Amino acid sequence: MNPDHIVYRTAVWIIPLVIAIVFHEVAHGWMAKWLGDPTAAERRRLSFNPLRHVDPVGTLILPLGLAVAGAPVFGWAKPVPVVAERLRNPRWGMVAVALAGPGMNLALAALAAIGLGIFGVTMHGAEPTGLAAFILANLLNFLAVNVFLALFNLLPIPPFDGGHVVEGVLPRPLAARYARLGQFGLLLLIGVLVLLPMLSPRLDIVGRLIAPPAQALIGWFLTIAGAFAG
Repeated sequence: MNPDHIVYRTAVWIIPLVIAIVFHEVAHGWMAKWLGDPTAAERRRLSFNPLRHVDPVGTLILPLGLAVAGAPVFGWAKPVPVVAERLRNPRWGMVAVALAGPGMNLALAALAAIGLGIFGVTMHGAEPTGLAAFILANLLNFLAVNVFLALFNLLPIPPFDGGHVVEGVLPRPLAARYARLGQFGLLLLIGVLVLLPMLSPRLDIVGRLIAPPAQALIGWFLTIAGAFAG
C-alpha cells in the first residue's frame, strides 16, 4: 500500500467519512423513534447499509474531490425522515433528535481514541507499515472526521442540526421564520464553505469557529488514546 497513491489517500478519508455520516443519520432516526416518531423505521432508514443513506453529491462527489485535492474532507448523507408532529413533544423532541447526530459522532470519536490506544499497545512502539499503517490512518481520520462533523453540524444555521436546536429555543413566531431559511440550505452551505472565505479570511467560519475547538477536542481524544496505550 502506497500512502501517496490517490486510491490510498481517498480510501483513508472516504471510509471513515461514510461510516461517520451513516451513524450520524441513524442516530437521528433512533432518537426520533424513541420519542414517538417511527417514520425512519417505516421507510427502512434505520439501517447501517450505506446505500440507503448515500447522497450522490454529499457522500461521493464532494468528499472524493476534496480527498483528491488534499483538502479537509467533508460530506453528508440523505437526511433521515423525521415528522415532528408524530413526536410526543414536537418542539423539544426535534431538539433532541437534532443533538443525537453530533452526540453519536462524539461517541464514535471516543471509540476511535480507544481504538488508537489499543492499536498502540499491539504495535509495541514499532513503526506501522502496510495494512497496519492503513488501519492507523483510518483510525486517525475517523477521529478527526467525527469531531469535525459534530461541531460543524452544531452551527446554528438551517438545515444543520444546530439550526433545529435554535428553532426549538426561539419563540414560536421567530422559530417559524427562522426555519424557512432551510429551503436555502445548499446555498447557505456553499456560502459558508466557499464564498465567505473568498471575500475575507475573517469570514472563514470553518477556519475561525470550527477548527480551533476541533483541534482542541482531537488533542483531548488523543490524550485518551495515549492513556490507553500507556
